[in-house]
Order: sequence, then C-alpha cells, then structure tokens
Amino acid sequence: MVRAIFPGTFDPIHYGHIDIAERAGRLFDEVIIAVFDRPLKNLLFSPEERIDLVKQTFDGRGRIKVIGYRSLTVALCQQIDAQVIVRGLRVFSDFEHEFRMALANHRLAPEIEVVALITSEEHSFLSSSTVREIASLGGDITSMVPRHVAEAVVRRFKELGDDGPRVVPLTALRD
Repeated sequence: MVRAIFPGTFDPIHYGHIDIAERAGRLFDEVIIAVFDRPLKNLLFSPEERIDLVKQTFDGRGRIKVIGYRSLTVALCQQIDAQVIVRGLRVFSDFEHEFRMALANHRLAPEIEVVALITSEEHSFLSSSTVREIASLGGDITSMVPRHVAEAVVRRFKELGDDGPRVVPLTALRD
C-alpha cells in the first residue's frame, strides 16, 4: 500500500486543493491531507477550524483522510508510514519554492518521495490568500470554494468586522 500525504495550511481549502487531493487519490492507495498548525503566516482560521472544514469537504471519500500536525512534514511521513509527499504546482514561480522544499526534505529523509501535480488550468489562479482577500473585500468566492467553506469565510470576516482586511495581506485585487 502506498500512502501519500498532501500537507498545507488550507486557510481556507479551495477547489485547487480539492483537485490535487482527488487526483492524488487516483494515484495512491491512501491520501492523508495533513493540515499544518504552526505556519509562519497570519491565518484566518484556527487549526481545529481548518481541519473541520477539510474534513467536511472530503466526508465520505474513503481514500482521503484528514489529520492535523505540527512537526516537520518528513517526520509526519515517518510517523504514519507515508512514502510520498504530494504538492501542487500552479504557476512557474511555485516550482522554485517547491523544488527547494523537496531537496530539503530529501536531505532529511531520502526514502520519502515528493510528487508534484500540475494544477488544472481552471484552478491555476487560485490560492488561499486570493480567496481570503476577495472575501475580505466583500467579493463572491462561491466559485472558488465549497459552500460550507464560503459560509465560514464570510462568517469569519463578519466576526472580525473592520479589522478583517488587516488580517489579510492585500494585493492589487482591490484596485
């Protein structure tokens, strides 16, 4: 049995993530979506909330499981006997970052392979930060995330009120 993990912060999970996870599910016997809870960035949702949103997204899909973690990704792989780390590549600039991470992970655990899947064209613009920014400015994100995620994001920005946009580093989408 080949077990793969698909690590990330998933803040929030979007259709690009879902596409990569489902395609990985066709390649590997089991895919574990590993929600990282100690990233070096501002997050909209707590680890528990992100895990819950991802679990709701993949409810009933037996080959895809969801867990949280706070260690090195390769340490998690060794702990749960995963042989593969799955990553998604959207644009060329992702490659350099993913390439360096893959090399570092290979140095730490040469027995673990990294497989990069190219994002489907219709999701190539998607990122969690794009979803957060659009939502923080009152835009419609329903074509980017499942309904339960859109509702959670909108609810969170209502809770944050005027401080909401400050939680999200804004780019040129508001112009």
